[in-house]
Amino acid sequence: MEDAGKYGNDKMSRKLIVAGNWKMNKTASEGKALVEALKNEAAGICSCVEIVVCPPFTTLCSVVEAAKGSRIKVGAQNVHWAENGAFTGEISAAMLKEAGVEYVIIGHSERRQYFGETDETVNSRLKAALAAGLKPIVCIGELLEEREGGRTEAVLERQVKGAFAGISAEDAAKVVLAYEPVWAIGTGKTATPEVAEATHAFIRSVVRALYGEAIAEGMTIQYGGSMKPANARELVAQKDIDGGLIGGAALKADSFAELIRQAVEGNR
Repeated sequence: MEDAGKYGNDKMSRKLIVAGNWKMNKTASEGKALVEALKNEAAGICSCVEIVVCPPFTTLCSVVEAAKGSRIKVGAQNVHWAENGAFTGEISAAMLKEAGVEYVIIGHSERRQYFGETDETVNSRLKAALAAGLKPIVCIGELLEEREGGRTEAVLERQVKGAFAGISAEDAAKVVLAYEPVWAIGTGKTATPEVAEATHAFIRSVVRALYGEAIAEGMTIQYGGSMKPANARELVAQKDIDGGLIGGAALKADSFAELIRQAVEGNR
């Protein structure tokens, strides 16, 4: 892994983003109640952090409405690459924009594992999201057997290059990356801050090779491997970790708010 201290730029120049991925949880009424509670919790949190919630498609509109007038941004969990057409069950970028969505998660490990997502489809979805003016959160990460087999760097480099194929530098600068060690999602396992930092530094080095120093140093790279209130501060204190893509801890307003507060402290 690349020496995390090799590049001396100040991480404070990057946007700290904490996004809650609700996965297949929360009905429209439950999502509205969660956002109402989160608005109260978030009121005293430093404005230096961007707070995002990503509900299921059927919950988006009620959450967008509940979040109006607050600092909470809303994201979707997926987007299709086509503008319209015979794609039963899919949602286009234009549909998300009209619903009031700002962010969209692309290529989550569960989409790759259960629904056939590939580097190529991630790239197609990313292009559609960028064209519509959405802010993409592109997920990358290795399986347990890939890490144990010493293939982490090869897998991550392939995923980053695949996601950004044909993407201009101007558009690349609008993308957030989320590193998900797949072996640490929902398992209770977490990469140590040192391991997570080394991996984030490597990911940034791949972006640097593709687009240069300025874009690499300016890109927000989140950690998405079971971040909780108890470990958020130590993880975000690492030079190359710029927030989190949060699962279970984002489903309750108090735990999500506490995680965000700890991330802010770690980012100081």
